Amino acid sequence: MPAPRKAMRKIKDVLRLKYEARLPHERIARACGVAKGTVAKYVDRAQAAGLSWPLPADLDDTALEARLFPRAPALVATHAPLDCGYLHQEIKRPGMTLMLLWEEYAHAHPGAAYGYSQFCLLYKTFRQSLKRSMRQIYPAGEKCFIDYSGDKVAIIDPQSGEIRFAEIFVAVLGASAYAYVEATWTQKLPDWIASHVRLFGRLGSVSVLDYE
Repeated sequence: MPAPRKAMRKIKDVLRLKYEARLPHERIARACGVAKGTVAKYVDRAQAAGLSWPLPADLDDTALEARLFPRAPALVATHAPLDCGYLHQEIKRPGMTLMLLWEEYAHAHPGAAYGYSQFCLLYKTFRQSLKRSMRQIYPAGEKCFIDYSGDKVAIIDPQSGEIRFAEIFVAVLGASAYAYVEATWTQKLPDWIASHVRLFGRLGSVSVLDYE
């Protein structure tokens, strides 16, 4: 950040006392009415700019400020637009992740895509701007939410090497978010009922079931 105009006189005083009078930073700070850390900052900036004392005769306050506090170049917006509404719909698909969506976006816009961190931040900001749902509060043990995850897990027969895919049964208690998960071969009624029996045996109780 550029120094205020009124600070330029103190910068020159700091440099003069540092290089001409050879005073320690603590004494320079007291003499100039600034913090010791400020003295160190001015000296470091002067050294980085290749300046010492005396300053060049043609170096006025404007030029000195430019040497010690160079302005960062203006950033040019060159990133490809991001459709956060599309991301919000796609992220709901089973197995979809922000990393996969970013890779799709980056592939579609080579050289103009946001980096992954900025991509995630922009999507998070969009998501937080959406209308919030009312928070639900569940007394302990009152409700248990049950469904199949939609994903399958591969099971390899150690004898034959055959690969079969099993369904994933998921149950979550509303109050504690305690989860029960198991794999079954199918979603058919016998497996569905058997999963419930094992769930209740694990919980040691029965809750009101809410099927998602």
